[in-house]
Amino acid sequence: MTHQTISQESKIEKAAPPNHEGDFVINIDIDSRATTAKNSIVDQGKCRSPVAGKEAKALALKAANAEVNHLETTPLESYPRGYPLLAAFQSSDSCFSIYRGFDYLHARAILDLQDELRCLEDDLADLDQMDDNNGRSKCLTSRASDLKQAKRTGKPCQRSKILEQIRDKLIIYDELLLKRSQLNALQKPSTRDYRSLRRWFFNEKPLSYVLEEQYVKIKEDLVSLREGREWASFDGWIEERVKQLPRCLTRRFFTTPELRAKTSDKHIYYCSASRVERLVGLIITLIVFVLLVLPVVGMYKLTSMGTHNSTFDTVGILVVFTLLFSAAMSLLTKAKRHELFAASAAYCAVLVVFISNFNK
Repeated sequence: MTHQTISQESKIEKAAPPNHEGDFVINIDIDSRATTAKNSIVDQGKCRSPVAGKEAKALALKAANAEVNHLETTPLESYPRGYPLLAAFQSSDSCFSIYRGFDYLHARAILDLQDELRCLEDDLADLDQMDDNNGRSKCLTSRASDLKQAKRTGKPCQRSKILEQIRDKLIIYDELLLKRSQLNALQKPSTRDYRSLRRWFFNEKPLSYVLEEQYVKIKEDLVSLREGREWASFDGWIEERVKQLPRCLTRRFFTTPELRAKTSDKHIYYCSASRVERLVGLIITLIVFVLLVLPVVGMYKLTSMGTHNSTFDTVGILVVFTLLFSAAMSLLTKAKRHELFAASAAYCAVLVVFISNFNK
């Protein structure tokens, strides 16, 4: 799909020229609407000054930018209490998208279809064996012969009927299995997100019927639609630390105007995921920088001494910082085992190269 970028400058440059009355009209097409701005009449309709034209163009561009940048956010408080408020809250942020997975019901439905298919499988096997025993083996080697045999008896082909039922059941069974596999891939809600949802339920009590809100208490059957980020556990810890900052700092640096407009409740914090990820990225960059620079500096100072003990101390620094690097990779990222081994080996190899160069 190609995307077209609307240039406001080009729209202004193509504005209509002054009419006979000296009015300068600028047409800006934004959001399928035309915004018209007029400058004052200059020189009694005979001519307009360049300064006035530039001012009109600037005013039109400012008005267009204001129209384009204007955003509307519906606050949570505007929704009626009940399911409207609950739906608005759970859709306000991906961390609140927590719902029941119905693991038990999926298993029951799969088992029921499985047994229905088993019965059809047995019926098909019995029919095949009966035809083989009664000398109608040709019906098993040729589908056309089987249909002709059924036509002679004036009855529908029993084998085709069973196979049709099997096909219909298999389509449902396979679809249910694949959907269940996709549901199993969904992650469980983190403790932090689950507690946030429970606290909101406790504070707001959106539903009046107790049984309808019991689903939030069945934690083992809940799934989260929130996509896991690369540093899921670490950036979750960072988000917790951010929320412990003074509210003015949190709203200033870690929220956007749209997030601030979502609610006036002082107990609800909306943090911009992109801003938190930038902070996490900065922290991890600093950690990697320290893990690369400190061992190099330490090994350089030890090897410059030229003593026997300094060599063992250098090897000790190599081992310690390789372990620290592996621990950082394991805690701060979702690296797989082979990726963790490869990164640790590469890090250790870099430090060994530095040691060999220092000893020359």
